[in-house]
Amino acid sequence: MSDTPFYLIDEARLRENMRKIERLRERSGAKALLALKCFATWSAFDIMKPYMDGTTSSSLFELHLGREKFGKETHAYSVAWADHEIDEAIGYADKIIFNSLSQLDRFGDKAAHIERGLRLNPRFSTSGFDLADPARPFSRLGEWDAERLEAAMDRISGVMIHYNCENADFALFDHQLSRIEAEFGDILKRLKWVSLGGGIHFTGDDYPLDALADRLKKFSEDFDVQVYLEPGEASITQTASLEVTVLDILDNGKKIAIVDSSIEAHMLDLLIYRETAKLPQQGEFEYQIAGKTCLAGDIFGEARFDKPLEIGDRISIADAAGYTMVKKNWFNGVAMPAIAIRRENGNIDRIRDFTYEDYRASLS
Repeated sequence: MSDTPFYLIDEARLRENMRKIERLRERSGAKALLALKCFATWSAFDIMKPYMDGTTSSSLFELHLGREKFGKETHAYSVAWADHEIDEAIGYADKIIFNSLSQLDRFGDKAAHIERGLRLNPRFSTSGFDLADPARPFSRLGEWDAERLEAAMDRISGVMIHYNCENADFALFDHQLSRIEAEFGDILKRLKWVSLGGGIHFTGDDYPLDALADRLKKFSEDFDVQVYLEPGEASITQTASLEVTVLDILDNGKKIAIVDSSIEAHMLDLLIYRETAKLPQQGEFEYQIAGKTCLAGDIFGEARFDKPLEIGDRISIADAAGYTMVKKNWFNGVAMPAIAIRRENGNIDRIRDFTYEDYRASLS
């Protein structure tokens, strides 16, 4: 497989994460739903389905995809459902989670034949980015006022509490869950299920997975609820790369390698959060890796190699699955990366190429 750019999903690494999820489920009794807002590349779903309980969504289209391509349990969430969406949404969903009491008031009766839930905002989180902090001042994400929560109790069977973000600190998770138990325990014990959302980095190296499982089991038993987790990044961390090729090499006081890709078009999350890509860092030869669009700041970051780069060389950019493929776009009309899977036997299947016709069809 030679034509770049392409996203390369490693089946063996993906299965490693899946086995950790399976272990957590078995020990804790918690159910795991893939968060499609992070990863929705459905060609990989057949690998994931045996290890997970279903999907959770943030929009009607994600919900539809989860039901159609993953199946199993399907949770529907949106910050705000529109009138023209709600009938279709409840047709796909096993559970629907409303973001606000007003949305529950508006659409709850229509959804009475399925399980209904509400998003609970504990007013704290582990996010280090204000942009992604659900507990930021004046947050619109969920209800926290006790009176408003009480007004929903006769119509809901569960709540979703999303307050972790790339949280690899079990002690912090434990502490914050204890705060939730103390503040909202009277509500939790009247429910059937509680989703603790995503953002728990439990598939990372050296994470105390058994301690997390035991804590979740205790929470479930103390409040007599079914616990759900919504792993997005945890499901696919370190499972994919973006494969690119060097097109040109410049030297304006710094050696710059221009590749056939773009951070704005193909790894947008890095640009949004002003982070650098995970590039090779071995060797004495230093290069800035830059994209081919006209955006001056289209820069993946600094890299090091054990020999000088040449035009035509291949570079692998690691960790290109989460919040990456779901955000790819057609900026500058740059060719969108293909999607490929490296099977456990080493074979690479090229699953999908994107063509000019796809670019044209995205506009009108």
